Amino acid sequence: MCGIAGILSSSIDLRNKREMIYNVSSTLKMRGPDASGEYFNEAGGESAALIHRRLAVVDVENGAQPMRFGEYIIVYNGELYNTDEVRRELESSGYRFYSRCDTEVVLKAFHKWKEHSAERLNGIFAYAVYSERTGEVYIFRDRIGVKPLYYAQINNTFAFASRIESLLCIDGIEPICNREGLNEIFMLGPAKTIGKTVFRDIKELPPASYLYYSRGKTEIKTYWKLRAGEFGDTLDEAVEKTHALVCDAVRRQLVSDVGLCTFLSGGLDSSIISKIASDEFKKRGERLNTYSVDYDDNDKYFKSSLFQPNKDSDYIGLISDYIGSQHHNISLNNKALALALSDAAIARNCPGFTDVDSSLLLFCREVKKDFTVSLSGECADEIFGGYPWYHRHEILFEETFPWSRTTDVRRSILKDGFLPEGEEYVRSAYLETVNKTDYLDSDSPLEKRMREMFVLNMDWFMQTLLVRKDVMSMESSLEVRVPFCDWRIVEYAYNMPWSIKSAFSREKGILRKAFENELPDEITWRKKSPYPKTFNPVYFKTVCDLTEKALSDKASPLCEMINADSLHSLMENPDSLSEPWYGQLMRAPQVLAYVFQIYVWIKKYNVEFII
Repeated sequence: MCGIAGILSSSIDLRNKREMIYNVSSTLKMRGPDASGEYFNEAGGESAALIHRRLAVVDVENGAQPMRFGEYIIVYNGELYNTDEVRRELESSGYRFYSRCDTEVVLKAFHKWKEHSAERLNGIFAYAVYSERTGEVYIFRDRIGVKPLYYAQINNTFAFASRIESLLCIDGIEPICNREGLNEIFMLGPAKTIGKTVFRDIKELPPASYLYYSRGKTEIKTYWKLRAGEFGDTLDEAVEKTHALVCDAVRRQLVSDVGLCTFLSGGLDSSIISKIASDEFKKRGERLNTYSVDYDDNDKYFKSSLFQPNKDSDYIGLISDYIGSQHHNISLNNKALALALSDAAIARNCPGFTDVDSSLLLFCREVKKDFTVSLSGECADEIFGGYPWYHRHEILFEETFPWSRTTDVRRSILKDGFLPEGEEYVRSAYLETVNKTDYLDSDSPLEKRMREMFVLNMDWFMQTLLVRKDVMSMESSLEVRVPFCDWRIVEYAYNMPWSIKSAFSREKGILRKAFENELPDEITWRKKSPYPKTFNPVYFKTVCDLTEKALSDKASPLCEMINADSLHSLMENPDSLSEPWYGQLMRAPQVLAYVFQIYVWIKKYNVEFII
């Protein structure tokens, strides 16, 4: 994986802006610590610069970027999983290749298919191709949005980058947050609307889209979307095809010239991936390494709940022994977990998923000591209906985001009268998502709602987790791949009837059935448990201290937004929170941590608010 950036400007001579270019590149260093490259050009009255930082994974000796072919220059971040197929098709058209890296394949795919190139690719990617002759640039993002890409256009300058912070290094792009950004933070966060960021002048290129830029004009087009279609497979056929698709996705993603491992939580999804990976490793006489995360003294303080009925640690040894992996358990210090909230917010460039972020950041740092690539089980729950809100009918048909059903908790920590339009902002975001859902005329009310839930989860909850995965892993210079995000699996699952998807009256029933003969029954039919969290009072106390620090800074704009009395009450009575802030994991300690992350974000970027 890598970090990319580019600038095109008719008012700035970028050849004389070496310090600015250096600063942009420096913000991408953790995404690409192995090598760096730059490209400069003047064309069509514009100065252009392309920037690349490389994390070498495949064909380490070759693949330097920016890479040239004819008039085209590419900067590319990602991994292709159908490299061989695309290369063979291009070779049959007369193209020759001089490396094994997928960058050369992507560049020559663009040369042949131009704006349709991304449609030929199966992988996770963000790439930009610049024409040296015309000064035009095309920027693409993968179908699911696993790899990030942000852009800004202000005055006579257009810029793009893998990180928001990279864009803030560019002259004229300011850290300004307006009411829309504040609604994203306080009413929707840590989720955010696709295409938006918390900064006024910085936007996100949506998944499955490409952006065309030429002489001050931009155009964005979608090249893939979920379409409703008839599902002709029986239950047995669906079991077989689900098994085949998942196995193929995992095997494709095991390609690496550097060390590769898997994350193993003891749950269904990571166990499936690790089992397939372990079998492939054994074929070549190797042993798979697996990693799990826990917290110091978590056995002592664990509390069972509806959402988290049991500990992962009870199952990890079972599945590790079963597949024969060399397992490593990383136990995180609870105080360090809280202190890492700052690093996590800065890595994300905005307030985030609190300790769900910081724990992954610390975990990835440990894994990186031994490996450069890992596979993870994210996104099966969104695709195959694993979350409780898919199965509780009193929640399912509520016309709201099921992981954040009201704004009551959010409203309680804000000063009276602040963001009065917040509820309408949330309502509009919800309706815009639901209204773009594609249905069949024959869909029953339940099937129609399940399609809506699929799109809601994919565009919101899944995107939050994918940003978390990408940012925290790449901040550790670790590449984490997500096989369940293979677009072929997503398309197939979208059109799978709910009666098949939830077969055997279980969440992810089809997935369980597909792999029941390859995993222990205790793993296959285990009740879903979410990402592990800490229950240690040391964490809560440290978070309270950090939040007090934020509230005591009377010069911070945060004080004009937050109801300090409400937060102090939450510190004293954490069990008084009536519902989670977001999803299943953000309760009282996480609400406090979120406020602290907002404070860190404001201080780090010297955010200016226009309200």
